[in-house]
Amino acid sequence: MMSSIADNPALLEQLKSISRVYCEAEGGAHGPDHSLRVLHNATTIGRLMGGRLDVLVPAALLHDIGRKDESQSFGQICHAQRGAELAAPLLDKLGYTPVAIEAICHCIRTHRYRDNKQPQSLEAKILFDADKLDSIGAIGIGRAFLFAGQIGARLHNPEVDPFATLPYSLDDTAYREFVVKMSAIRKQMLTSAGRKMAEQRHAFMHTFFEQLTREVTNL
Repeated sequence: MMSSIADNPALLEQLKSISRVYCEAEGGAHGPDHSLRVLHNATTIGRLMGGRLDVLVPAALLHDIGRKDESQSFGQICHAQRGAELAAPLLDKLGYTPVAIEAICHCIRTHRYRDNKQPQSLEAKILFDADKLDSIGAIGIGRAFLFAGQIGARLHNPEVDPFATLPYSLDDTAYREFVVKMSAIRKQMLTSAGRKMAEQRHAFMHTFFEQLTREVTNL
């Protein structure tokens, strides 16, 4: 395993640069700033849980580099699997050992937790939680409104049953995203530190949408 990322700022900048190159075109909710926030979440949880930062840092920065291929294939390609495939030769060029590459790529490959690709290592579980945390709380609300604006959804629709609406429609609002998806994330966390952080962010979302409904309905 290579020396600590903290002792190698040049390596950290190289990883950030790779992340920007692959993720900048995605923009919106999945641009390079998303990877940086996931990095912050992952290192925070990693320090609390005793995770290996030399695995978490590159995994967090590279976890979404396969998104362009997923978008261009209209979802036929899994960005997690593709990201791991892309990351391996990049990490090799940066001097990582085969053992380190496999540990990092396992985190990337399993960060969606789909099918039989389940996080096995502590670091993979931490990356999963770190990525999910960026979908909730104040950041999650901001990303939900950003997406709703991109597809032309209206501001708020508490009078409509969210489960009776369709994605990518006028009623695919941030509120719908909260009820249908974001509210369930706190129960999906895999680490104790991640669960605690998710509960705090969930409480904020609940308060925010209650306040938004009061303002919209003049209650």
